[in-house]
Amino acid sequence: MLRAGQPAPQFTLPDADMEMVSLADYRDRMNVVLYFYPKDDTPGCTREAIDFSDLENEFTELRTIVLGVSRDDCLSHGAFRDKHGLSVRLLSDADSEVCETYSVLQEKEIEGKRRVGISRSTFIVDRQGVLRHVLYGVKSAGHAHEVLELVRRMKK
Repeated sequence: MLRAGQPAPQFTLPDADMEMVSLADYRDRMNVVLYFYPKDDTPGCTREAIDFSDLENEFTELRTIVLGVSRDDCLSHGAFRDKHGLSVRLLSDADSEVCETYSVLQEKEIEGKRRVGISRSTFIVDRQGVLRHVLYGVKSAGHAHEVLELVRRMKK
């Protein structure tokens, strides 16, 4: 598991429009809220994405971009974004490489079967590329507001 103070693992992933997004794109320019969520268009994931989108202006004022990551493909992300009017950039980690790097995969029992899925987790990366906050196993309700408060407390 990752810890605050470590360099954030670098990655490049496609977004809902199949444009490539790299963590390095934001280095020296913006903080990054990188949140991992289990699945597009499920109740908790929808609430979390809407909450982050609703707070977009507040994050922007703090020179922070919010990126959501799941193992859904780009088409699923596009449909999810469009259905709910999301402004958060959604990244596809279909091969789970970034999920593994950030240690967010865990085995769960779903409908009597054991499956590996994403444990809802959030990482706040400062403009120097350092993990400032590492939050594993979070709940979707109220999470976006909690993250906004953590970003507000960071030195600007």
